Amino acid sequence: MREFKRTDRVGDQLQKELAVLIQREIKDPRLGMVTVSGVTVSRDLGYADVYVTLLGEETPAHVQENLQVLRRASGFLRSQIARRIKLRHVPELRFHFDESVVRGQRLSSLIDEAVESDRARHEGDEDGNGGGERG
Repeated sequence: MREFKRTDRVGDQLQKELAVLIQREIKDPRLGMVTVSGVTVSRDLGYADVYVTLLGEETPAHVQENLQVLRRASGFLRSQIARRIKLRHVPELRFHFDESVVRGQRLSSLIDEAVESDRARHEGDEDGNGGGERG
């Protein structure tokens, strides 16, 4: 059970360090506003799946371009992490677009639309019925 706690701690630390490094150290103009939403580290600490979200434009082409920039910078990021975190072996970084945030926003807007539609329908019923009792 202890190794899971270690991977969680390493993942949390990697998330914090990567958030700062990506924002401050990667100077590629194609890279948008990237947020590191989570890091999952393998049990053997061999690799880390880094989940990112983008602020603003999230077209598939833009997402792929940003992931490509991050993948190219992964060696640099690993070397910087090695200086900041005391690990025998810094995990290989694998970048993924975190769709859960986008999916959550989509679901939230669908819920808002449904609530608004329901409200409009009820207001329409009351107006058409003259406020009397329903049959």
